[in-house]
Amino acid sequence: MASLLMACAANEGATGAAGKDSPAEPGSSISGNYLAARHAGVVGDDQEAASFLTAALAQSPDDPVLLGRAYSALAMDGRVAEAVEVARRFIAVEQNVALPYVVVATGDIHDGRFDDAVRTLDNIPHGPLSLFLTPVLKAWADFGAGRIDAATADLGPLKANPPTATLYDVHAAWLSDAAGDSAAALAHARDAVAAQPEPWFRLADLAGQIFERAGQPAEAAAVYERYLSRHPDSQLMQPGFTRLHEGVRPGIEIATAQDGAAEVLFDAAGIAGRQNSRETALVFGRLGLYLRPDFPELQILIGDMLESDQRLADANEVYAGIDPNSPLSVTAQIGIARNLDRLGHFDEAQRLLRQLAAERPSDADPLTELADILRRKERFAEAVEVYDEAIARIGTLQPRHWRLLYARGIALERSNQWPRAESDFVQALKFEPDQPFVLNYLGYSWVEQGRNLDQAEAMIRKAVELQPNDGYIVDSLGWVLFRLGRYDEAVIELEQAVELRPEDAAINDHLGDAYWTVGRQREARYQWMAALASGPEAKLKAEIEKKLERGLLREANAGVQ
Repeated sequence: MASLLMACAANEGATGAAGKDSPAEPGSSISGNYLAARHAGVVGDDQEAASFLTAALAQSPDDPVLLGRAYSALAMDGRVAEAVEVARRFIAVEQNVALPYVVVATGDIHDGRFDDAVRTLDNIPHGPLSLFLTPVLKAWADFGAGRIDAATADLGPLKANPPTATLYDVHAAWLSDAAGDSAAALAHARDAVAAQPEPWFRLADLAGQIFERAGQPAEAAAVYERYLSRHPDSQLMQPGFTRLHEGVRPGIEIATAQDGAAEVLFDAAGIAGRQNSRETALVFGRLGLYLRPDFPELQILIGDMLESDQRLADANEVYAGIDPNSPLSVTAQIGIARNLDRLGHFDEAQRLLRQLAAERPSDADPLTELADILRRKERFAEAVEVYDEAIARIGTLQPRHWRLLYARGIALERSNQWPRAESDFVQALKFEPDQPFVLNYLGYSWVEQGRNLDQAEAMIRKAVELQPNDGYIVDSLGWVLFRLGRYDEAVIELEQAVELRPEDAAINDHLGDAYWTVGRQREARYQWMAALASGPEAKLKAEIEKKLERGLLREANAGVQ
């Protein structure tokens, strides 16, 4: 146990952080390395999980538990070639798990061993993967082997299954396009687009390219416009519109078996991510990038997953690999800047965002990101100035811009520019009347000012109905009731708020005030002590210390209207 505890302690200090100086060293104990690997996996450090598991496998190379965890960890860390070999070893001892077959088949497709990939996929255990991923991967493997008719037949199960019927036309279109059958590609692309009232980006982009190559510019423009109607601020369709304007037809983006299989894995990663299967999503994403390293959409997806795991430097490495000519390059550069700030390099982040803003004078996104960073740093007056720059670039605001008004409103309120802040909050609510966070912020601000208390109560009650498990919003309701002199009701709501957010100093302080006012002084002191233990900001800390020292009703009840 001593070696295990030492291994876990070393790992604890190095994982789960945005950046680290050096990785923990694997120990000499199999159990220690295994448990340290599990800990690394829990905190999202795939690099250390893979290293510990590899060390354990060196001591016990045929252990099915170690093999089963190691191939997945290696794949998530981007060490796909190693993952393929470990997955082969795992299949030799355990044939009832589907994912390692996908890993091995990916390795075979990558290396051009298409017949081997088909045999591997034919042996995959029946399960959810066989509904979508297996038929399409097999189709691209048969395509790579030159068996076009077999590849088309492989897609048949998708068409027969209602949940995947649309995906049949999607992948049949890409496959026919790669095979040079433009008529079939056009027909399938039309059917895929017609089945989707709101086409997702990849469908709109690739189907539009098929329409362009088929000499159907009006159809291409129509699908691009349909996408933009739902994403009016997007710049992603600009290359398509530029081609149409200049009369230049695009080349085939999905041209090889590796390209097609990467597209399948990109789809699978997105599906797994939406189902909150983080590990599986990252495995699929890394496999897809192994097949097609220059795949901006997939690189963005992987970078986002790594960001969510607080692997910020790793995310930036993925973002930095995106082709500067890709429409997604700006998204990647903004992601890099965001992560640089979170890694403690604000000046570098600010320079990058200012550079992007200068290069793209009509794009508000780099400035919006910079303003958000400044607001999070509580540099509110500076944030307001940058939000103003961003909004000036937009011109006439639309309902979709309510978030920007809300963010600027917070910065304005915190920099003592209340009239402008109130105007932004009111306008945001005109755009989005049922937005609970705006309702709460404006209502709470009015309560603090002793203004519009009845209206504030109605707004905050509505916010609570919309977000009943948000402790901050429930706290706002309790505080407005307190300010209205309805102390018993306030206690009920504030107790609920503390249950939802027991670590928040301000909420504990509010409950203490309410307890004191209804004569529960001992409980009030307990809540104020809990507030102090929660690390309040300096001003609140001083106020709480006065209450604990004097215990005066007037202190707790100052300003009640």
